[in-house]
Amino acid sequence: MSGSTIIFYMLAALTLVSGVFAVGTRQIFRAAIFLLFSLIGVAGLYFWMQYEFIAAVQIVVYVGGITVLIIFSIFLTQQAGDKMPKQKIGRQIFSALAAFFGFALIMLQLFQHTFTGTINQPMEPGVTNIGTQMLGVNNGGYALPFEVVSMLLLAALIGCIVIAMKTTGGISNKE
Repeated sequence: MSGSTIIFYMLAALTLVSGVFAVGTRQIFRAAIFLLFSLIGVAGLYFWMQYEFIAAVQIVVYVGGITVLIIFSIFLTQQAGDKMPKQKIGRQIFSALAAFFGFALIMLQLFQHTFTGTINQPMEPGVTNIGTQMLGVNNGGYALPFEVVSMLLLAALIGCIVIAMKTTGGISNKE
């Protein structure tokens, strides 16, 4: 086994184990920290594949943006050490089924796609070419994914505001 393979397995294990812990823990601050490590593992995989620009975007957008917003909203509510309520078995079953069907849909799409790309025409890795490709609206452009990421950041900001909102009327979230 080569050193490159060992690095891949270490990064994949970091990503998967942190993701499982983020979903499995009942303490919201620990879940946010595990999410942080999982996203760092994904960025490490991008660096390992020598996609430095995508790794930098992963770190800036997800690690630096979404995770920091989540952690700030947790600290604003002063509930960093509180445990989240235990979910009902119906919600757990629904979540497991949703995850399974999402995984099945992804696998179906992967097996049906032919993956023909522009391997014969490598792109010069410059800022001008990356910007033209990223903001292009033609066949090879990425304007739609760029807009989807901006909507994701907006949704994360709204979610953090909802987490940070104070409860009114003497109702408490603690059990």
